[in-house]
Formats: sequence, C-alpha cells, structure tokens
Amino acid sequence: MAAFTASLSGAAPAPDLGAPLAGIWWAAKGDWDRAHKIVQDDGTREAAWVHAYLHRVEGDLSNAGYWYRQAGRPAPKDSLQAEWERIASSLLGEATP
Repeated sequence: MAAFTASLSGAAPAPDLGAPLAGIWWAAKGDWDRAHKIVQDDGTREAAWVHAYLHRVEGDLSNAGYWYRQAGRPAPKDSLQAEWERIASSLLGEATP
C-alpha cells in the first residue's frame, strides 16, 4: 500500500495496473472522468466497486447504490477516504483496515 500511495506523486499509474487499481489511482489524483472511463467498461466486481465509489464521490448515491449491488458490497457509511483506503488495500491484496 505504501508503494501504491507513493506512486500518486507520479504523472500516471504504473502501466501494468489493472482497470480497478488504475481507476482508484486516478480517483486519488482527482481525475474523476479518467477514473470513470477506465472502470465503466470492466465487468469485474472489483471495477464495479470502484465505479460505485466514484458515483459516491460525485454525490449520485442512487447510481452508487446500483454499482455497490453489482460489486456485491454494502453501501458504506464511513468517509470517502476510508473507503478509498479499503478499496486500494483490497485490490492490492492486503488486509483491509
């Protein structure tokens, strides 16, 4: 997780990241549109989770709810930062906080 977080100082994510990780990376950089484009066409549950998070960031909670259901995840009640950390940790295969 530390290396992933440190990579946010760069101009782009590592080229070998899958769509969900690349999406959450761009979300952390504040580029919602790029993050959304990356995950919207990926049919995995992981991408759906990032997609849900992005719509939560946007404030579109009904659309976020749809994507949380697609991801098989409950809609969170904690902060966006806490969810970002949980998603990134999970996608990196680390224990979630």
